[in-house]
Amino acid sequence: MKIRLTVSLIVLSLLIAACAPTPTPTPEAAMAEMESMAGMGVSLSTNDYAPLVMAYYGGEEMFFIHTEASDEEVATMLTEMMNGPLVVLVPELAGAPDSMLAEMYAFTNGLEGHGPFGFQPDIFDSVPGDENYRPLRDVNLVEWNEGADARELRTVAELKAAEEKGEVTITRPGIVVNMPVLVWKGGSR
Repeated sequence: MKIRLTVSLIVLSLLIAACAPTPTPTPEAAMAEMESMAGMGVSLSTNDYAPLVMAYYGGEEMFFIHTEASDEEVATMLTEMMNGPLVVLVPELAGAPDSMLAEMYAFTNGLEGHGPFGFQPDIFDSVPGDENYRPLRDVNLVEWNEGADARELRTVAELKAAEEKGEVTITRPGIVVNMPVLVWKGGSR
């Protein structure tokens, strides 16, 4: 009888412990746990994470990351641009339906800057909270035409107006890149 009672008490205490809510670790505790993983062959540093990249949306600065690309050359270029965090090649992204894509515009010439080709920052058409926001982006390449007065554009409307005036040519090479937006005017995640 004593053994049965002891076993029942042990089982009951295990059930109570298993059902008890686990406290959410503080950022400091989470960092300490990650640091302790170093002894298991795991090492983490800020270089392991994709850096934030600045672009424009609605005339304001916003920040995003590159995580995957449908084109091998683009994946390599973005990996090198970010000094290391791997942009993974996922060719199947190119087959994503239009309903899953938002637009982004990368400049291939014009004013020097920090865009992927060394020119002005990209322009995005949406951020989280917009009805048409999608992290998957259809890449649009923007080229300033001969004789046009290259200047920094910050909105899709400015870009479309420049296209209508014949100042820029926009092409869609069929490349899709996963570019989740992390920080924008009035929001972040």
